[in-house]
Amino acid sequence: MIRILVDTGADYLPSEMKEQQIEFVSLQIAFGEANYYDGKDLFRDDFYRMLTQGKIFPKTSQPSVSAFLEIFEDARQKKDEMICILISSSLSGTYQNALLAKELSGYEGIYLVDSLSASGAIRFLADRACALRLQERSAQEIVRELEALRNRLTIFFLVDTLEYLYRGGRLSKTEAALGKIANIKPLLRLDRAGKVAVAEKCFGMTRALHSVTRQIQACPADPAFPFYSLWSYGAENCEELEARLKNAGISVDRRLQVGAAIGTHIGPRAAGVVYVSAEKAETERR
Repeated sequence: MIRILVDTGADYLPSEMKEQQIEFVSLQIAFGEANYYDGKDLFRDDFYRMLTQGKIFPKTSQPSVSAFLEIFEDARQKKDEMICILISSSLSGTYQNALLAKELSGYEGIYLVDSLSASGAIRFLADRACALRLQERSAQEIVRELEALRNRLTIFFLVDTLEYLYRGGRLSKTEAALGKIANIKPLLRLDRAGKVAVAEKCFGMTRALHSVTRQIQACPADPAFPFYSLWSYGAENCEELEARLKNAGISVDRRLQVGAAIGTHIGPRAAGVVYVSAEKAETERR
């Protein structure tokens, strides 16, 4: 039996994971002294309410080695193979803890995939893994396909406010203050190393929304895969983005909400897209 595991940085709903038979480990979210497990005792509505209305800024931390080891030991005892698809190692220590747990388990039936991404991009990999599992492909074959698909994942985020990047230590106080005065709306992306990069600094949301469309047109999506829009808390900017994409002939298949792992840093009213780029476009991009 092949089991599929993600961390909660994948932003699946519990019902979706149950339907697809996907297991998960929780990232931890701390509001001061109160520590929560994402997707177990802290869910999105409560998280965003605490983020936007509370006075304490949250801190995120990776699942423990023991959390992975418990699952890996169960797989070893049952002689199951397990494919773990995890949030970018450049954003979290989750992958490193899973690697250590695998070494401690001494079980070769564990396969770790560094998604080099987050949120809905991990969903593409996990969904593909589930589809290949139904085709009775081997674990090694599935992992090879995921690693090939990983290189074509494209994700952009528009941030409505710089406050959360500043509070999370991603911007200095001076940078945040100057950005607020200039009404800068940064367009962020995850690069091929899984790191957050600034694709463009836009003056105002209107220009930022236009920039997303232009970026997609420069690196178009593969129509064989779905195209997702992303939102955090408050969907107005996402709705405006979807309208602009529609006018540009770009169809959105589904809107996905970003969870705590990324939502902590991008804050409310953030919007974005995630898709698989066309192979020709990806070759030209390199």
